[in-house]
Amino acid sequence: MNEFAIATRDLVKEFKTNREVITAVDHVSFQIEAGNTYGLIGPDGAGKSTTTRVILGLLSRTDGESRVLGFDSMRDMYQIRERVGYIAQQFSLPPNLTVMENMRFFADVHMVSPENQKQRIPELLSFAGLSDFTSRLAGKLSGGMKKKLALACSLVHEPQVVMLDEPTLGVDPVSRREFWSLLGNLRAEKGLTIFVCTPYMDEAERCTRVGLIYKGRMIVDDTPASIKTKIPGHLLEFSPSVFAPAIQLCTGMDGVLEVQTYGDKVHVFVDDVPSRRAQIESSLDAQGISHDTPREIEVRMEEAFISLIRREQESSLEETVLPQPPQSSGARR
Repeated sequence: MNEFAIATRDLVKEFKTNREVITAVDHVSFQIEAGNTYGLIGPDGAGKSTTTRVILGLLSRTDGESRVLGFDSMRDMYQIRERVGYIAQQFSLPPNLTVMENMRFFADVHMVSPENQKQRIPELLSFAGLSDFTSRLAGKLSGGMKKKLALACSLVHEPQVVMLDEPTLGVDPVSRREFWSLLGNLRAEKGLTIFVCTPYMDEAERCTRVGLIYKGRMIVDDTPASIKTKIPGHLLEFSPSVFAPAIQLCTGMDGVLEVQTYGDKVHVFVDDVPSRRAQIESSLDAQGISHDTPREIEVRMEEAFISLIRREQESSLEETVLPQPPQSSGARR
């Protein structure tokens, strides 16, 4: 695993309570090559943040392996922190310090020399678009500017890897786009390895590779393009005048593989576009449900994410309800 920027093998993290043992990370394995952007996605409580903290050595692991730049997460925490920039999910800049004071504070924490600070800090402020706001208090910055300042602070010691836990959560779409533009520039110009936990599927599309984690288990680990091909069928989209009856009608049709909703639209995965489009339209018309013409669209990470999670939930349910096979007579002797 030493040749990868970040790597885990059968990583396990358990939390013990008075009543039970909770497995937050369940034998998770993945590898990230240097210079790539890796997105870890999954619903709330899936284990994304816990995985990140174990990799960084902020939490002890229960079993398995985890390394950053060849350093073991449990034995080499200080070597890892010297080489990694990290923005936690609840990362908070000192609000009563100015932009410049925050930069100097984090530079001092990482023991960046005064000589290097004189060159490094202006470069990072310019990179983040904050050169004109050096005297503004961090607490007075907009949400997007706070995120960019946090990124600049995490880069002040020139790390080789940047790990970001939901860095754009609660930020407006324009600021999210600007933040990801900065990440793209970092990867292109500096060759940084970027690891990001994100709940946003459009951000997952920007990653070189994506891992989908659910209930602590890695469900899929592949490129965004390959993940989207794992969803069978073709995708039709239409807007009905009444939502619930249209969904119910489509769900029971022959040739319909899956039905999802997206805003005011119904997304229907079908085995054949021409025949199923005609079938859907005639069935909706027969029920008096007005609609626009169903059109074929490309599958996005959003649809793939929902489909894979739903498939995993159904598989888990089947395992729960299936009866255990009886013991053989030989086993009872």
